[in-house]
Amino acid sequence: MCPLQRPPGEGDLRGPCPGLNILANYGYINRNGYDTTVNIILASNKVFGMGIDLATAIAGYCAVVAGDILTLGLGLTGDNGILGSLLGDGLLGKPKGLDWSHYRFESDVSPTRNDVWYDNDPASIHIERFTSLYNRGLTKPGKGGIDLTVLTPHRQEWTRHSIANNPYYWNGPFTGLAVVTATHIFTYRFHANYTTGSLDGYLDGEALKLWEGVSGEPGNFKFTYGSERIPPNWYRRPAGFDYGLKEFSVDALWTLEQVPDLAAFGGNTGKVNSFVDVNVTDVTGGVLTATSLLEGNNMLCFAFATLHEFIPDLTRGLVKNTLQAVNQITDALAPVFAALDCPQLSKLDASYYDQFPSRRSAI
Repeated sequence: MCPLQRPPGEGDLRGPCPGLNILANYGYINRNGYDTTVNIILASNKVFGMGIDLATAIAGYCAVVAGDILTLGLGLTGDNGILGSLLGDGLLGKPKGLDWSHYRFESDVSPTRNDVWYDNDPASIHIERFTSLYNRGLTKPGKGGIDLTVLTPHRQEWTRHSIANNPYYWNGPFTGLAVVTATHIFTYRFHANYTTGSLDGYLDGEALKLWEGVSGEPGNFKFTYGSERIPPNWYRRPAGFDYGLKEFSVDALWTLEQVPDLAAFGGNTGKVNSFVDVNVTDVTGGVLTATSLLEGNNMLCFAFATLHEFIPDLTRGLVKNTLQAVNQITDALAPVFAALDCPQLSKLDASYYDQFPSRRSAI
């Protein structure tokens, strides 16, 4: 039996991730929007069928860049009474929350939400973008619906839109290759209805509206903060078939094979249409090429290696104990590298990212 959905009350927190908002709205994690990473990992597995390995990697990283690495806590936004009373400005500094973490974890070209440059609000639905995805589902051949064959060209369309309209657009080696890829894949894999017991679930526009907190009809859509709901008669992925790192790697590789341009990482340099593509061969000292990046698990391995390499710079000014942050990330990523059987990458050269204004707070 699914717990009762309850919109956030006064002082309750919600952020840019609809999945976490759902968990809080239904009480799978604390309804106030702040909980330990362990509880978030277990709830993500229970509700969505997210593999423990994948959930651990995501939640562990979020706790470092947006939460509290002392208690392994994570909030959906920052500066709330609970977070303040736990740590104040002590050993680790004040936890910021996912709302603050755009470019550190959340990224431009969300399936449905704003780039950070638009009104400085990456947590709200971008109605035009949502409508585009909704309509793509209506026009899909066959029975319609939203799956990876719909989300991939949708991502391509809005990547081009961001390059043409966002002077600070950033598609980093971690946030772009891993996070943006994940948000599009997860929209289908974790929101689709698996009533038939098949691993190919079905997601239509009406269900997407509930997941994303949108009401109304095309031309009159409205987003209501904190109103995300689980659709009626919805079934998660079949038990015993959790969606983990290996499954994500397969989907990510398929996505980038369909549209290789999406594997380009870099960004605009302060002007629209100024996108500069960073050469992976230069960054990795020749270990990887544009071709080998899309072989096996190399793309995810490179993304997570970038995260591990740059975490001291990423957490500077965010936590007061950088070594503890590095150790936390190292522990969280060890099973990731093992599961993906990653090649050994030597020290990565971050200087190629210095030309991008958004790089100052991003990877």
